[in-house]
Amino acid sequence: MNQIRVRFAPSPTGHLHIGNARTAILNWIFARKYGGRFILRIEDTDIERSTVASEETILDDLKWLGLNWDEGPEVGGDFGPYRQSQRLQLYDSHLNLLKEKGHVYPCYCSEEELETKRQAALQRGENPRYNQKCLSLSKSEIKSLEAEGRKPAWRFRVRKGEVKWDDLLKGEISFDSEYFGDFVIVRSDGMPVYNFAAVVDDGLMKITHVIRGDDHVSNTPKQILMQEAFGWPLPKFCHIPMILGPDRTRLSKRHGATSVDELRAKGYLPQTLVNFLSLLSWASESGDEVLPVERIIGEFAINRMSKSPAVFDIVKLNWMNGVYIREMDLALLVQTVQPFLKNPLIDLRDESKLRKAIELLRESVETLNQFSDALDILYREEVKLNDDEAIEIISRKSSQKVYWAFLRSLQNFDSLDGGTFRTIMKQVQKEAGIIGKDLWVPIRVALTGKIHGPDLAGIVEILGKEKCEKFVRSLVN
Repeated sequence: MNQIRVRFAPSPTGHLHIGNARTAILNWIFARKYGGRFILRIEDTDIERSTVASEETILDDLKWLGLNWDEGPEVGGDFGPYRQSQRLQLYDSHLNLLKEKGHVYPCYCSEEELETKRQAALQRGENPRYNQKCLSLSKSEIKSLEAEGRKPAWRFRVRKGEVKWDDLLKGEISFDSEYFGDFVIVRSDGMPVYNFAAVVDDGLMKITHVIRGDDHVSNTPKQILMQEAFGWPLPKFCHIPMILGPDRTRLSKRHGATSVDELRAKGYLPQTLVNFLSLLSWASESGDEVLPVERIIGEFAINRMSKSPAVFDIVKLNWMNGVYIREMDLALLVQTVQPFLKNPLIDLRDESKLRKAIELLRESVETLNQFSDALDILYREEVKLNDDEAIEIISRKSSQKVYWAFLRSLQNFDSLDGGTFRTIMKQVQKEAGIIGKDLWVPIRVALTGKIHGPDLAGIVEILGKEKCEKFVRSLVN
């Protein structure tokens, strides 16, 4: 085919999981790298679990990540509709094609009967594949079963032999079709199962490359058999490794946030997540880790993707997000961070102060939601001393000397800025005869309640003379 066409096909049964977001990102990057088409398809045939709210959340998260789709919901395209629930007639017509070719047969076995046989096979140590009981049913047997009110599912008749493909990442993979046997493609209620619907959609939408998680490897031979039955060209398959938690078990809720909306709510930036999640499967030849999306697209290559499971390292994610926060345009950062400022003391109306405060504190935060607590030291009316070491510092005689000298020197100035503060501290050093951390740390504790923090001159400039005097005076004996 002349143009690469890839798809991301989420099921709207919940939030966009990190693993699925990584799959979407890699498909989108691959399409953009080679001038292809990125198709979004909603697989909503699970009627009981699929919801409109989940679909809207997924679409919103994809837009937030910057993953614009070329075809799909809200966009349209030549191969729609792009929701499986709106494609049921297509599945029916393609089931009929398989019936005409003799590739499927009706199965009247109930779920209870199948489960009983499955358990019996497992107890015998056998592979619990279907025994083709319904393949040889006579017309009279079928009539009797239907008289009982049974409606058939439809099973795909699997050819004997090996099914193999050359995976773009894993190399040659093969399955003996005896391993899985004849499988259901349409349930007794008429709804297509995942493998059948995905094959019909991929074929009709002319998908050239299927890039997905390696938990789908076992689905691929079944899909290949159906693609062969329809006489369609096989897409190229690329199965990427799963994402693990720090303990190297499958990523789950016990590891923390596992969905895009959770990470978004915690204050991670979309460019961070695209960068970080792309590196869970791929690495730049340069060795650089903080990469704008344009570089990722330009440098991306499947042969540089890892075959091993990727570990979701929250420490690395936090570090990377901090880098993006520090590099972000200040005006944009101020706008972006405001929804995260839940502290009632922060006056959003004073844009000048807010801008200075965020510029000062951006060096010390890693996520947007950390700004709310970090800004507290610049907006509160009294200093909170919760640290035992800080409390001990203010009680020292040397600290008290610093405070008195600071207050006396402060009276010589009408206002405070960074330059004035440094002048005052030189005078304090000379008068009190105290240098180094014994000079600076007591002032930091008095103004912030903390031993460490951002540039003191910047803090003083934002607090202003009145507050600085008030805070220091509250600690003198």
